[in-house]
Amino acid sequence: MNKTININLGGFFFHIDEVAYQKLRRYLESIARSLSDDPQGKNEIIADIEARISELLSEKITDARQVVNESDIDDVIKIMGQPEDYAETDESYNESSYSYTRNSTSGKKLFRDGDDKFLGGVASGIAHYFDIDTIWVRLGLLALFFGAGFGVLIYIILWILLPEAKTTAEKLQMEGEPVNIDNIEKKIRKEFHNVSENVSEFANKASEKIKDGASEFSEKMNQTFSSKTKKNNGLQDLLETVGKIILAIFKVIGKFIGIIIIFVSAAVILSLIIGGFSIGSLEWLHVDGEFLQYPPFFYDSIIPKWLLTLSGFLLIGIPFLSLFILGLRILSSSVRKLSKPASLTLLGIWIAALLTLIFTGLEYGSSYSTYGQSTENNTLNIVKNDTLKIKMINDDTIFYRHNLRRDSSQEEVQIDGKMMTYSNYIKVDVKRSATDESYVIIQKESRGNNKRNASENAKNMQYKYEVVNKTIVLDAYFLSAYKNMWKDEEINITIYVSENAFVYFDNSTKHFLNDVDNEGDIYDKDMVNHHFKVTESTLKCTDCTDDMSEIKEVIKEKIIKKVSNQLEETL
Repeated sequence: MNKTININLGGFFFHIDEVAYQKLRRYLESIARSLSDDPQGKNEIIADIEARISELLSEKITDARQVVNESDIDDVIKIMGQPEDYAETDESYNESSYSYTRNSTSGKKLFRDGDDKFLGGVASGIAHYFDIDTIWVRLGLLALFFGAGFGVLIYIILWILLPEAKTTAEKLQMEGEPVNIDNIEKKIRKEFHNVSENVSEFANKASEKIKDGASEFSEKMNQTFSSKTKKNNGLQDLLETVGKIILAIFKVIGKFIGIIIIFVSAAVILSLIIGGFSIGSLEWLHVDGEFLQYPPFFYDSIIPKWLLTLSGFLLIGIPFLSLFILGLRILSSSVRKLSKPASLTLLGIWIAALLTLIFTGLEYGSSYSTYGQSTENNTLNIVKNDTLKIKMINDDTIFYRHNLRRDSSQEEVQIDGKMMTYSNYIKVDVKRSATDESYVIIQKESRGNNKRNASENAKNMQYKYEVVNKTIVLDAYFLSAYKNMWKDEEINITIYVSENAFVYFDNSTKHFLNDVDNEGDIYDKDMVNHHFKVTESTLKCTDCTDDMSEIKEVIKEKIIKKVSNQLEETL
């Protein structure tokens, strides 16, 4: 039994047993010793290595209660490599010192490159991923912007979705380099080297500027000492120039963002105005039906549809109006912001619209909370030795179906100018009657805000059937109020047939039969086009061939064998 320790590695907490902890500690100490000859960036290298080890352990530990063991540490070391494998043999740092092979994780990942960015680093990140020059990606985005018009939208979406490569491990993954110890060290040392060169170059240039400026300053001071006028030296000119360039860049970026904000907000506001005007015009002209359709919960609300439409318009329009004004102010300082009374008024209207739609949503949700049903029971004139044929039909004038089948989806249809829903979610079952009489039970199911309302909704579902010469013809669909579209409505039909009578399933019932109990466990789809006798306990097929039973047994054996093989592979 090993003692467990809680550790913080790379910002993540792990439960680790004592043996694994000692091995991990010795491993990190060995890495630290191998870097001791050149301490430049040592702490950052160690931090990135710890972050990478933490990432590898997180992939292995799927449960917070799971303990990291010695084998987990061995797997991590195998990936990261041993410190003695990459220790430098001389003071110089070059790739020739690393003439070894080791296991590592590789594979590029898509990040934003924060070190080479114009705006967000999206283009340079994509260029790293596809191993092409950044300029071609930027030209492609510009072409999409000026050609198709959606380049900006793509850039903004990628800017939001793609993370920036901040850590050394993420930068290596962005470039497709293996994330192991030596590559982390190389990357950090290279960055320090680049920073050092840049600082040295800047210092040399600044020194030259200072010398030139000092000479010029000395001459001018001698010439104009009496006037006590102080001139800027070369370093100040350099800093002022850099500051002006940075300020100009930020202004360009700000104007660009302002243009994007104006374009998006204007497009949304214009769409809302056109849509609202179209809906309002159609209502004033008393146009309804397929030309004017609201979301289903609009029809089941006590609030008028026009008020709900206006609330939705204001809920979306007011924020985009504020964005539009903000974009104008970014482009031009002469545009004044909204006054405080106007801002508070718009805020109040927006909150009222939000509360209206929240109330409607809660009301609609409550109308779905309770389950209810309605049942019809009708007698069938089927006695001993009679054959009952079961058939299902569709009304193609209401909604055409090429292939009749049970389906939970619903369609919008018009019946005598009234919007309704059409559904095929019907289940048919046949059982032996407990009495000498045959009968059919039609059970309709729906939902509502209370038991009474749900039962009333179920009762109002429109379903028909008829019995013609020992044939029961069932509708393969039912109709319901449009407001009840999302209330999980269905119809369950159970036909009870007296003992020693016969039942014939027409091919049209193939996809509507639901777990019909029968001798031989014949599948529902295989029961069609066959006669079944109603026995004391179940239905017995009278014209099924032995081939069908043999095929069924073969299918069962194949299924059992397949399931057993999958279980063996899983175990």
